[in-house]
Amino acid sequence: MKPRDLSDHSVYRAGRGIEEVARDLGLDPDDLVKLSSNENVLGPSPKAAAAIRDHADSVHQYPKTSHTDLIERLADDWGLEPEQVWLANGGDGVLDCLSRALLRPGERVLVPRPGFAYYAMSARYHHGEVEEYRLSKADDFAQTADTVLDAYDGERIVAVTSPHNPTGSIMPLDEVERLAEATDEETLVLVDEAYGEFADIESAVDLVRERDDVAVLRTFSKAYGLAGMRLGYGLVPEDWADAYARIHTPFDTGELTCRAGLAALDDDAHIEKTVEMVETAREYLYDNLDARTWESHGNFVLAQVGDSEGRSPSGERSQTASGEAVTDAAQREGIIVRDCTSFGLPDCVRITCGTEEQMKQAVDVLNEVIDA
Repeated sequence: MKPRDLSDHSVYRAGRGIEEVARDLGLDPDDLVKLSSNENVLGPSPKAAAAIRDHADSVHQYPKTSHTDLIERLADDWGLEPEQVWLANGGDGVLDCLSRALLRPGERVLVPRPGFAYYAMSARYHHGEVEEYRLSKADDFAQTADTVLDAYDGERIVAVTSPHNPTGSIMPLDEVERLAEATDEETLVLVDEAYGEFADIESAVDLVRERDDVAVLRTFSKAYGLAGMRLGYGLVPEDWADAYARIHTPFDTGELTCRAGLAALDDDAHIEKTVEMVETAREYLYDNLDARTWESHGNFVLAQVGDSEGRSPSGERSQTASGEAVTDAAQREGIIVRDCTSFGLPDCVRITCGTEEQMKQAVDVLNEVIDA
């Protein structure tokens, strides 16, 4: 007895955790600063944490009421009908729901490269095929409709990430609309706004209200600090919104997860504090890191720490002029950042935005490693 052939399926490589790194390096976890997974370093929304404690004795019940309440709250916040809100087990759960609802065997999705690996993984799990469009470093990873359309060939789903991970670039709303206008009637333009709270741009949900070929993905993992609760949601066209009842996994968002989400939506102070911290951290990294950086609209900054010839940004040949080498060296000094080799950017690292103290510590360590 064996599973089906999975040789064409890749493994998702998440950023390493503090305990894992500390164990491997023989360090005290308290001496490490994790800036590799774009988590909220301020922690969860305090109101959400309180809700988790307050409802802990109700986990023997299925999350029917809380699930319904959260859907209705999100629908009200976004000006949509409740049927247009698809709750799921994180943003990746939303991708699975959309793949189940839209993809027939052999149909294709078009995804960005570099980009979030799970777009392609979810499509393949659901017997779809994957094509890529390229975001160019030479163009500062600019996202335009033309960039996508140059590679487009009638795919069923086109994924756009705005703000984009790991580069931080955005696709303005007028470009998303132009893309939707230029693609076939049976193509869904999916706009992943997992980092939307950190970007001063209009959400593509405006197009969801007007069109039947645009959907938006959002998550509580980043700005709200609920990555460990696994809560995401899709905002989908009204015309086919009832598909959710037919394809979504029963009770895939738990009671405490839904209660935490409801409470987090009322915690404006936590969001404001988080966004302010991120804006300050991004500017600090731009100004002080001895590496090329790109303007970011997310809670992270992409930095080029070397090039294909093994040189540091200053032009000197370096033993650590690669994302992997810089990441390994920084870890030994207590700073965990994300090597971007898996994104197709082997000369880059991604640094999650943190507190002023964390940013100073990270920059000091990274500069020492980069210039070594």
